[in-house]
Parts: sequence; structure tokens; C-alpha cells
Amino acid sequence: MTNSPVQVPEQHFVNGNSLSGPFDDHLQQAVFAMGCFWGAERRFWETEGVHSTAVGYTGGAVAHANYQQVCSGDTGHAEVVLVTFDPSHVSYRELLSVFWENHDPTQGMRQGNDIGTQYRSAIFTLTDEQATIARDSLQSYQAKLLSAGLPAITTEVTPLDEFSFAEEYHQQYLAKNPGGYCGLGGTGVSCG
Repeated sequence: MTNSPVQVPEQHFVNGNSLSGPFDDHLQQAVFAMGCFWGAERRFWETEGVHSTAVGYTGGAVAHANYQQVCSGDTGHAEVVLVTFDPSHVSYRELLSVFWENHDPTQGMRQGNDIGTQYRSAIFTLTDEQATIARDSLQSYQAKLLSAGLPAITTEVTPLDEFSFAEEYHQQYLAKNPGGYCGLGGTGVSCG
């Protein structure tokens, strides 16, 4: 089954920057899955040095999956945030701290009451350097969680295959719907 890519707004609802590019050469990108993408995206757009964010789907078996397909659990996709950032203001390692501290990476295919493959914890890397940094970060945070009496991390670290933008109404959802649902919560364990 092949779907057509969705059309997304040209501008980020919060900061007015481009949602899909093209981006200046000095900017880099990262992709994170930490449960429902609404709250995850807000955590990143609030981070100093982040130029733009967009939500979408990756890690599944259907090209250009849509929300209904992803929610069925049949495609294997994760809800993700594509983060475009300026590495002179925020490092990839610092973005990983935002990732680890703002969700529970020990829950497998869920975050709180959100259950299914789309809510799993994952880091989708774009370069070998990101993969190395992400794995080192995982080992470091795992030690901190174990010291705090928490279980093992279930987060997958894998190369990004294909990113598909989510539908327009999901983009910057919590800015458009300030009272909207956000089930995101961390473990209380700091990366620092």
C-alpha cells in the first residue's frame, strides 16, 4: 500500500520558520520518538537553539503512512518529532538530554496510558556520529536509571529510513490547542 505524502504548512505555527525546508547548510536535523508526538514536539520547540520542529511517522512498513494507519498498529510506525537545530546554539547531545528527561524510556511499546508501537521510545539517527552519540547517551542514562531503581531502557537506536510528515492538524498541535492532551512525563532522573 502506498499513500501520497501529506501537504504541510510552509511555516511553523509557533516561530514562523520553515516547517519542511530547504534549510540553511549550518542547520542539522534529529528525529526522536517519545510517545505521543504532540507533547514531544512542544518540548523541542521550547528548546533554545531549535530552529523548527515537525511531527511525523517513521520506522514502519508503509510509505507515507497516515494517522489512521499508524494508529491501527499494523504498520509498525512510531510517532516522531523531526527537530531542525543550530548546533552552534544547542548540541545533539543536549537534545538527547531533552529526549531522555521528558519521557519514560523504560516502558516498551507505550507511554503511560498511550499503548501501541507508535508510542515506543526511539532515536532515529541521520549520521554515524549521531548513532555513536546516541548509544553513548543511552548507556550513560541507563546507569543513572538503574541507580535510581528503575528498569532497563527499551529505547531503540536505529538509522532513519523514511520520514513522513503527519497531517497538518497534528503540526504544533499543543500551540493551536493549548488545553490539548499531553501524557508526556519523565522519570524524574536527570541526565546531568
